[in-house]
Amino acid sequence: MESIWQQRKGQLVAYLKENGIDIAFITSPTNVYYFTGFSCNPHERFLALALDARTGEETLYMPLLDLSAAEPFGGNGKLVPISDTQNAYEVLKQHTASGVAAAGIEKEAVSIAKAERIQDALGGARFVDLEGFILSLRTKKSEEEISKVQNAVLMVEKVVAHAASHAKIGMTELELTAEIEYQMRKLGADRPAFESIVLTGARSALPHGTPGYDTIKHGDFVLIDIGVQAGGYCSDITRTFVMGEASKEQRAIYDTVLAANMAGIAAAKAGVTLASVDKAARDVIEQKGFGPLFTHRLGHGFGMDVHEQPSVSGQNQSVIEPGLLFTIEPGIYDPVIGGVRIEDDVYIQADGSVRVLTSYPKELILLGN
Repeated sequence: MESIWQQRKGQLVAYLKENGIDIAFITSPTNVYYFTGFSCNPHERFLALALDARTGEETLYMPLLDLSAAEPFGGNGKLVPISDTQNAYEVLKQHTASGVAAAGIEKEAVSIAKAERIQDALGGARFVDLEGFILSLRTKKSEEEISKVQNAVLMVEKVVAHAASHAKIGMTELELTAEIEYQMRKLGADRPAFESIVLTGARSALPHGTPGYDTIKHGDFVLIDIGVQAGGYCSDITRTFVMGEASKEQRAIYDTVLAANMAGIAAAKAGVTLASVDKAARDVIEQKGFGPLFTHRLGHGFGMDVHEQPSVSGQNQSVIEPGLLFTIEPGIYDPVIGGVRIEDDVYIQADGSVRVLTSYPKELILLGN
């Protein structure tokens, strides 16, 4: 039985043949992992998976210092380690069959300098962008992938619970962030999925603010937006709390965002547009008079990267299909009172229904009580 890696490489080679592309050079570390299972951060060194549609040959170029880590992922292909003293593009030229007329690359991942050097090594082959096709493969997640995402979700929810129990008046945003990221590592996360966000008071109205030295005060909103990467896949969750006691205005904002979150989840299913899901949540916020304070799309896809396709926005008329994984994260951001965002991770199952992967409580939790 073919491995998932061979299946994916087979889909890519079939695409190359259908489109008259001789060879593919996959250089994004994330995409190399997607097709091989080999995870590597090459830094400035050369990393590429070459799939030759003419010969069927698979070649994985990697830094010499990563050779031992790559050996289990060689499969039917050839491993070509490159030392720090070698010219990677000369090595590429030596190991690539001549006569390449068209080469596929991920244009978003390749700099102009790297593209020119690859092109020179291939004798002037024209480039064809593979980015869209690869992202289309990655957009639909298998149950195996979702099990990895679910593991990352369970991990990050333990971190949220720890943060909620340890947050206290006088603690800075950065102090709570440090405690959060320590817990991530302690629980086995490979790394944070993105820059952790902890914001308090009026600063919680910054949708993508950076934690600073502001301290948590009684009556503050405390917004925590965090995720982990574990086993190659990400999680992404936001919960908003109040320290001590919530005002009537804070409760009105919170209850509206919660209702919008639930409306978005209820609308998410196969056969409807992504725009309609955004609208279902946005209508709730607009009907309560907070429309201008919801300033971003409802959600985004994620997986191996924390931001992937699809975009859950009012402009995206794409129809939802089984296999999609995305966030639902409405928010209201009042520059005086502060902001609330409630974010869940959802998956569209084979039968078209929605499965909510996040389970941390969503009713308003008062901290320090």
